[in-house]
Amino acid sequence: MASISVQHVSKVYPGDVTAVKDCNLEIPDKEFIILVGPSGCGKSTILRMIAGLEEITEGDLYIGDRCVNDVPAKDRDIAMVFQSYALYPHMSVYKNMGFALEMRKMPKDEIDRRVREAAKSLDIEHLLDRKPKALSGGQRQRVALGRAMVRNPAVFLLDEPLSNLDAKLRASMRTELTKLHKKLGTTFVYVTHDQTEAMTMGDRIVVLNNGIVQQVDTPQKLYNAPCNIFVAGFIGSPQMNFLDAVLQKDGGNYCLEVNGDRHCLPAERAGEELKPYIGRSVKFGIRPEDIHDSDAFAAAHAGSLIDVDIDVSEPMGSEVFLYLKYGEFELTARVAPTTALKAGDHSKIAVDMSRVHLFDAESKEAILNL
Repeated sequence: MASISVQHVSKVYPGDVTAVKDCNLEIPDKEFIILVGPSGCGKSTILRMIAGLEEITEGDLYIGDRCVNDVPAKDRDIAMVFQSYALYPHMSVYKNMGFALEMRKMPKDEIDRRVREAAKSLDIEHLLDRKPKALSGGQRQRVALGRAMVRNPAVFLLDEPLSNLDAKLRASMRTELTKLHKKLGTTFVYVTHDQTEAMTMGDRIVVLNNGIVQQVDTPQKLYNAPCNIFVAGFIGSPQMNFLDAVLQKDGGNYCLEVNGDRHCLPAERAGEELKPYIGRSVKFGIRPEDIHDSDAFAAAHAGSLIDVDIDVSEPMGSEVFLYLKYGEFELTARVAPTTALKAGDHSKIAVDMSRVHLFDAESKEAILNL
């Protein structure tokens, strides 16, 4: 088993194209860490540098206590699972899983033991004689995982392994991968662009944008205390709503002026960090689930009501997404399926001011996360 240390690592491609800039990550042994971000953010490049499939332009990379900058991929004690599965079509499942061990001249009885143990843990024992073309997408993914498992690697690297699966199978495979990580007790580094996968699977999440690490934290801390507007908008589905506001001091209270309305922050929650922003423009963030349509909530929060027009009502079964027009701003609210609001309605709804996020309008950095 092994930890991974990425120290001031950068990757620059010909033409002075910077894919990763000054990346620093400390991944403890046995952690399940997720690299997440939009397409082109550098997450797969980082994974490929850990794997040894991309050369490092600057910095140092350690697996365990060994600097592996110049160590070939085959000697890094890692196993990689790709989006495309990359199975040999002419070989049986058994042969696919054992092929790398055969190339290492491992004894046949040891190969057989490892293949059958991995197949049992992945529930694919009954598929060992089949060819890949006779397997479903989920079964092929399990075979790809089994092929990696038989090598007993110190580190598993997974590059968007579920993106080819349908939504239902993707959800079940998320659970299976989490169970597999606990069973193997091995370091997992997992790349995805799907923040739902990131939130549900990882011990910690690395959020990347334009080749730069934005924030590294647990899923809940990323959700509740994003360090900047990018992280706040990327983590969460539907994403956080952002409004332009001006921060004012009203007696002992801090208030946000937005769209002609004034909404006060809870006096006990707003502190000294807001003083430099009095009279200045700020970005006001509120998550969809913190906009409420219930009469009881509205009655208890009369000072935070806003007038909105309902553009679209989107039933999701267990909840309803309301797409709202609030002056020049478009908002999304996540409400109970019992809501009476529908498209075309004009209504007053309440914003939970105890769940506000404030960001510097220029630097985009977080000022306050309530």
